[in-house]
Amino acid sequence: MITSVLVANRGEIACRVVRTCRELGIRTVAVHSDADANALHTRVADTAVRLPGSAPADTYLRGDLIVKAALAAGADAVHPGYGFLSENAGFARAVQDAGLVWIGPPPEAIEAMASKTRAKELLGIEPLREVTEADLPVLVKAAAGGGGRGMRVVRHLADLDAELAAARAEAASAFGDGEVFVEPYLEGGRHVEVQVLADTHGTVWALGTRDCSLQRRHQKVIEEAPAPGLPAALDEEVRALAVRAARAVGYAGAGTVEFLVAGDRAHFLEMNTRLQVEHPVTEAVFGVDLVAEQIRVAEGHALADDPPPARGHAVEARLYAEDPARDWAPQTGRLHRLAVPDAVRLDTGYADGDDIGVHYDPMLAKVVAHAPTRAEAIRRLAAALDRAVIHGPVTNRDLLVRSLRHPEFTAARMDTGFYDRHLPGLTEPDPDPHAPLAAALVDAHGRSRFGGWRNVPSQPQTKRYLMAGEEHEARYRHGRQGLEADGVRVVRADAHLVILDVDGVERRFEVSRHGDRVYVNTTALTALPRFPDPAAQHAPGSLLAPMPGTVVRVADGLTAGTPVKAGEPLLWLEAMKMQHKITAPVTGTLTDLRAAPGQQVEPGMLLAVVQQT
Repeated sequence: MITSVLVANRGEIACRVVRTCRELGIRTVAVHSDADANALHTRVADTAVRLPGSAPADTYLRGDLIVKAALAAGADAVHPGYGFLSENAGFARAVQDAGLVWIGPPPEAIEAMASKTRAKELLGIEPLREVTEADLPVLVKAAAGGGGRGMRVVRHLADLDAELAAARAEAASAFGDGEVFVEPYLEGGRHVEVQVLADTHGTVWALGTRDCSLQRRHQKVIEEAPAPGLPAALDEEVRALAVRAARAVGYAGAGTVEFLVAGDRAHFLEMNTRLQVEHPVTEAVFGVDLVAEQIRVAEGHALADDPPPARGHAVEARLYAEDPARDWAPQTGRLHRLAVPDAVRLDTGYADGDDIGVHYDPMLAKVVAHAPTRAEAIRRLAAALDRAVIHGPVTNRDLLVRSLRHPEFTAARMDTGFYDRHLPGLTEPDPDPHAPLAAALVDAHGRSRFGGWRNVPSQPQTKRYLMAGEEHEARYRHGRQGLEADGVRVVRADAHLVILDVDGVERRFEVSRHGDRVYVNTTALTALPRFPDPAAQHAPGSLLAPMPGTVVRVADGLTAGTPVKAGEPLLWLEAMKMQHKITAPVTGTLTDLRAAPGQQVEPGMLLAVVQQT
């Protein structure tokens, strides 16, 4: 029997494994980088071991340090979570060689399937060796890992070499393996996968299908189970193929076989020899705890002959600290508050007051709804996200709500190009026009009226806020009957709640303030100073860092005086395990270059200036 598990991961998945271990009466050990010294996963585990450094290559990708940590803490098993070393056969062997139980598939199965190139060869599928114009578009893909890292769609042959280099660098940073390959990119397909669970006694379960078609940068955003609208024959085909793949490599534990479905055909993509981020939707539909089943399989227990029956439908949304309207730029800062209604499941690696740093994936949480029907599950999840309290960096919450309510999604007509088609409309600002007034009234609450006589009405007061990228001015006055505002009647205004009568309808606004950031229901505003700071102004054409990160590359030959074209890549930043291109905003001349490879930058830092011609 396993009595103590070291979780070789961080964040949400580490917390999720700890939760199940606690329910099973198993002691847990966390590992953490210096950046994660006070992270939630270190606080919920029974004990923790430091991995010196902050970069993944120095910490969570150091299998030797993790094995030493397990032995030092007295653990007798290791659970890898997903990402990092979860599909590293060498790490699995090192765990077993140290006399520890590996809660995962046999290293031989990982070797057979974890490399996408070897997996395709096993099934007789060859990657593209030479790419021509006729092959376009193609997909550059990392051979190891997942989560969209090291993936690039190439539509022009001239871009291939640059995208190969960027994919190699991103894959090496995320997985410690820079191998990439090229395969055809199929437009308009759906991403469908099958959850498998196998024991060491020859039983393999196919726990239904999932649809993960809504993706950004090839990383999933919304997932659901079962995959809607699959023809019965195709559903049976992909489940049978998944079982066959698992049996072919002597698989044990939880794994996922992924397909691209186009029309009535299913194209094999890969087998992920680990737990998937989206596993909660399968758990909800089948009523199982996949982490608990992984542990039981590792202990040698046999599965029942048949899996439990499926019930209802489940949908999961990944809540990211990122700005979809700004090329999905990751965000950092203090998460002041995160709360969702009890009607849904929340899996997160953050608690109120935690800091979101620059070193790791920007996913804050997974929100999961389960209901008897797909329509009910979608409605429940959209409503929960709409009502969620999220105070901190910009998130993709509004995008998630709009995606779930989009007619193409509700009708199950989505594919992997959903955001390519609909992103502008889904990110169109739609702020509440009364939010600035509510924020100003809370700010004015309890203030005395200085100057003037009490029987003389006060002059209007004004406050300015930045909301959805635009300045808004709120006007109010202290009248004989209390606070007054043009166009609406103030029913109540105190330190946290404002009620306004708008055309005969009373509307409630819950207001919180953290520094100069104000949250009015789900609308975020920034309080502006009365007099702008002239020093904060930048010259036209200035390129400012959109996020904290590291400059990993500057375009070849780029110096002050170089002519550039609008949209031309000038430099690349790495933040939260992804690379982001910084492009010229206009056609003109580069007049100033402040960035250099290896430089650490903060949001708003001047990187370069392009003067338009």
